[in-house]
Amino acid sequence: MLKDYSLESDFVRELDRDILSYVEKGLENRDEDGFNDLALRCFELQFNTVEPYRRFCLDKGRSPGKVERWEDIPAVPSMAFKKFVMTSFPAERAEQRYFTSGTTDPLNKGKILRDPAGVTLINAANGLLTREYVFPDVDRMRMFLMVPSPDIAPGMGMAVGLDVVRRMFGSPDSRYLIDRRGLDLAFLLSALMEAERTGEPIVIIGSTAGFVYFMNACERDGVRFRLPPGSRLCDGGGYLAQFGECSREEFYLKSAEILQVDEHHCVNVLGMGEVSTNFFDNVLKDHLAGRPLARAKVVPPWTRTRVVDVETLEPVPDGDPGLLRHYDLVNRGMVVAVQTDNVGFMTPGGFEIIGRWKKTSWELETEAIKQAHGPRFMTPIIEFLLKRSLKKVGKLHDKITRTNAGR
Repeated sequence: MLKDYSLESDFVRELDRDILSYVEKGLENRDEDGFNDLALRCFELQFNTVEPYRRFCLDKGRSPGKVERWEDIPAVPSMAFKKFVMTSFPAERAEQRYFTSGTTDPLNKGKILRDPAGVTLINAANGLLTREYVFPDVDRMRMFLMVPSPDIAPGMGMAVGLDVVRRMFGSPDSRYLIDRRGLDLAFLLSALMEAERTGEPIVIIGSTAGFVYFMNACERDGVRFRLPPGSRLCDGGGYLAQFGECSREEFYLKSAEILQVDEHHCVNVLGMGEVSTNFFDNVLKDHLAGRPLARAKVVPPWTRTRVVDVETLEPVPDGDPGLLRHYDLVNRGMVVAVQTDNVGFMTPGGFEIIGRWKKTSWELETEAIKQAHGPRFMTPIIEFLLKRSLKKVGKLHDKITRTNAGR
């Protein structure tokens, strides 16, 4: 008799329950045996339900029963998500459907599907992390999202995820900044000036590229803001030259100069469609706890991250650059082990991402790639709308200033 791996089966229901319980134990959970058991159960499910993954594992001589440790679960290349539907459930049962950002090839995006129980796991895990690393000191804040709403961009994973963040942590007057006409620049400038007047801290969340475009436009036109203490930025993506020369260090300098938001209140988050858990910088939480600034992406207890050699795919020593490989229990609905093409290195606090691997050379120029940070995370249409809106920052700022002065 064939074993039942359907979403309604006892196997999957119990697995979901146990993963959720593991997540809810919090960030101090150190149950290594529990992680290993859950990872192997995920592997059994996915081997038997994700046909492309099954073939991949068999080619490597790996199957349930032959794999005893999570480290030995075959990690599927992220490119597979562009070629196949990688789900452990029937595609028609998906509650969410969206695409990866298409960094490597904008015309060939990965297809990401989430079933209802999988969405529950994702929201629980990422909600806990968002609380710990973006809002450790407040329950809710006035929030401005530099993305379109899911109603406008239902296929954009960042928009879908940030809608959950808005509902969990945003005050009632929080709002999206991008509509079908582009960035609502007048509202954004007015909101920043209002925060200056009232002293109420705010949070702005969006793609790194969006912040860079905005701060560059302000710098060009001589526009500056002094946001209240406690205000923060949360950016997703990285600081590659694809959207203008801006290193990680320059990003923090600009945020302090243009918005008066210090580096320790700038939280970068790595989110990938192929992996369900988001990886947050530790800096804000550590700053509030009085710990020195040592930025790193935190690896939560329900995940594991390894750095592997670009040629051999074998683990490299901590601190050496290589390709990031993630094991994520919350990825129950797809594949628990994912081999990315992101270049990074392990640190005492977690890991750092420093670029995207491109096979133009078989050598890693360590010092050169450490000047970059993270993959691009912005669709061409959003990029166009932002650039178009930001041409008039200075004139619009002056107009709003005169209007406010005349009241």
